[in-house]
Amino acid sequence: MTIGERDRRALMALGGAVALALIIWIGTSPSSSSVKVVAPVESPDQVEKRLDKLRQTAATVPAKEEIYKQVSHELAEREKGMILADTAAQAQARLLQIVRTVAQNQAPPLEVRQVELSQPKSFGDAYGEVAVSITVDCRTDQLVNFISFLSAQPELLSTEDIRFGLANMKQKSMPVRLTIAAIVPRKLIPEKKGGIAF
Repeated sequence: MTIGERDRRALMALGGAVALALIIWIGTSPSSSSVKVVAPVESPDQVEKRLDKLRQTAATVPAKEEIYKQVSHELAEREKGMILADTAAQAQARLLQIVRTVAQNQAPPLEVRQVELSQPKSFGDAYGEVAVSITVDCRTDQLVNFISFLSAQPELLSTEDIRFGLANMKQKSMPVRLTIAAIVPRKLIPEKKGGIAF
């Protein structure tokens, strides 16, 4: 069997391709004698500086934990004054009960003539506020005593609005409309849905 000219050229090209593939394979394959050296990403000085920063940050953790505990304790003490209830209406009823109790404990007792419940609203991002407005007839000294007794209550109460009517000169009293608010948990305040339509 004789090999033709065309077959000879094909075998020579095949031999050259095999030789080239063998050279490439040997050049790119890892061998036990060749070790690639990779340059470090950071210098030792940079690593030491970063380690020092991490140590300094870790050293401040106990102090931050102590501050967190102290602030959490103070917050818990202050939140004891919130009116806790299942609904905003129950919180308003509790507020009205406190106001009436303080009014009855005055000397002479104040008579709450009118009551108006305000719409609950948010107070910042974490709390809510409920308010009641009452109308009483009293003298100036009775009003001052009533407000001071309200502020002495363990609940977080504040007087938001005071309006005076015409004084009765014979009895030396005047009608007063007070709006008293209390802090409640945010969950009692209904979420507003949708925007305002024009």
